[in-house]
Amino acid sequence: MDTEQFQRLRDLKQLGLSYMVYPGAVHSRFEHSLGVYWLAGKAIDAIKKYQGQELGIEHTDVLTVKLAGLLHDVGHGPFSHTFERGFLPLVLQGSTWSHEEMSVKMIDHIVDQHKIDLDSELLKKVKEMITSSPGHSSQREKRFLYDIVANGRNGIDVDKFDYIVRDSRACGLGCNFQHERLMETMHVVDDEICYRANDYLTVHKLFATRADLHQTVYTHAKVKAIELMVIDALVKANPFLQITSLIHQPSEFWKLDDSILKTIESSSQQELKESRDLIQRIRRRDLYQYCNEFSVPKERLDHFRSITPQDIVCSQTNGANLKEEDVVVSYVKIDLTRGRANPLGRSTVVKKNSASQTIASVICYQHIAKM
Repeated sequence: MDTEQFQRLRDLKQLGLSYMVYPGAVHSRFEHSLGVYWLAGKAIDAIKKYQGQELGIEHTDVLTVKLAGLLHDVGHGPFSHTFERGFLPLVLQGSTWSHEEMSVKMIDHIVDQHKIDLDSELLKKVKEMITSSPGHSSQREKRFLYDIVANGRNGIDVDKFDYIVRDSRACGLGCNFQHERLMETMHVVDDEICYRANDYLTVHKLFATRADLHQTVYTHAKVKAIELMVIDALVKANPFLQITSLIHQPSEFWKLDDSILKTIESSSQQELKESRDLIQRIRRRDLYQYCNEFSVPKERLDHFRSITPQDIVCSQTNGANLKEEDVVVSYVKIDLTRGRANPLGRSTVVKKNSASQTIASVICYQHIAKM
């Protein structure tokens, strides 16, 4: 923890730019990482208490799970997921960069630079737990350990336990989900973490609250407008600041955080003028205008053709003179974390139910100032 690479997480807001709409959303990746560390330890301790001898849980297993919880976001980019999902795809065509992979690289960098004495096998398992995805852990010994921090099988993990409660509280939203109930009753069967059938509603609340956060906070119309403006500012600043040159080397990447906006805003360089102007517009609440949205019926999702800015421009009927570069179409898909599949159906012991719901919206923004 006492390294500049980990302390950098204090300068990354957990919800990125949402604080400009929800003033309380100023909590950081640092706080979240400590929370996941604590919950990961609580989860493995609960399993060890009742099944430790049966499952052969050792001290190194406990340490590995807790370290994975602590370090799972150490390679995260600025502005929550806007950096890797919004900015990078625009400036690096076909980019497959992910904060999970950077977390793995950053862990190696921290260990090497600070000469931390950790068993190589333990370190390997920590990194595998962070990048866990469906199918990857099926051949591993004690595969239930890989479902605690980042559950690629059904999405029920302590990462969600922490951020759902933390984000709800920070944004002033109600949260009916209580992770304590699940933590007390989780049980390992056939090398998988399972839950009692009568905890079905608690599990459903986990995913329902997540969907509500996405709809209410993460994809709020004004939050999306600000994100789009920041993306444009970064794209225009990239040729001068060479932001993308930092993303592959952890020795450089750790220097990149949310403060890059202030760096651009306070610069007098002519090359950053367009980016500065966009940031000043955000400060003055002169945001991209929200135009309209369309909810795609679930039965049409598979055959829905993507709407482009060109489609919007060609459909003008009110005498406006919009150009394609004036319009952004944002696609928002909200589900219960496993696409159209029911995550509860992937949870052993939990009842199956047709609880999977998908909401897809097409949201259109204008780059032009408010009139």
